Amino acid sequence: MTLKHEQIYQQVKQIPRGCVATYGQIAGLAGYPRHARQAGYALAALRDKPELQVPWHRVVNAKGEISMRSSGSGCDELQRIMLEDEGIVFDGSGRINLSEFQWRPKQPG
Repeated sequence: MTLKHEQIYQQVKQIPRGCVATYGQIAGLAGYPRHARQAGYALAALRDKPELQVPWHRVVNAKGEISMRSSGSGCDELQRIMLEDEGIVFDGSGRINLSEFQWRPKQPG
């Protein structure tokens, strides 16, 4: 596991139940602003490391949508189920209202 992945995982572990964060938000909090794809790659790598217990399902794209996987793994459907189980609501277009559900970590100081 790379240092960058570890920093991303540490941020994702802080997202509370019933909240979501965006890939870009996580990348920025981890010290890699404008590297949303790197956050996505790090989270995709978790399928080989379930023991890390990172709540990957709480990360969505900047539109408040679940990013569809091309692998056909069913992870996108699982992600929606997991989020709904935490009380996250999707609108008719499959979007989450980020103004309501986006995690806003407290700023130090």
